[in-house]
Amino acid sequence: MENQLNWTLKTFEELSNEELYQLLRLRSEVFVVEQNCNFLDMDNKDQQCHHLLGWDCGELMAVARIVPPGISYEFPSIGRIVVSPRGRGRKYGVELVHKAIQCVDNFYGKGNIRIGAQLYLKKFYETFHFRQSGSIYLEDNIEHIEMTRVFNE
Repeated sequence: MENQLNWTLKTFEELSNEELYQLLRLRSEVFVVEQNCNFLDMDNKDQQCHHLLGWDCGELMAVARIVPPGISYEFPSIGRIVVSPRGRGRKYGVELVHKAIQCVDNFYGKGNIRIGAQLYLKKFYETFHFRQSGSIYLEDNIEHIEMTRVFNE
């Protein structure tokens, strides 16, 4: 893939001050400013998660956090999935979700993965075999659904 990002995966403690700043800045840029949503992004889960960071020439383009089972859901989860507006249209979101699923599988074995997805991204997540597993709910005035990727083998 021509536009492949350089990936790092770190625990909260392993993040440098600069990496943490860039991660929180990107999440704020998209979730708070772009989506015009006042919410507390820092929810005390980051400290218990691994953070997947995708870089392009030193600029953070994509982020996701790998959430252990029992923190957000009974299953492992992928959360705070975000691509920089400057990186859109380059398939970074596809690359990010693929990498995040691989991370979950590596940490917890191949099994079910649950996410809380913004409703408008339902079809996108379905391409990764996530299926709606809950009713539509409002979170920070944005429609969301729980989706689960059930592992069958």
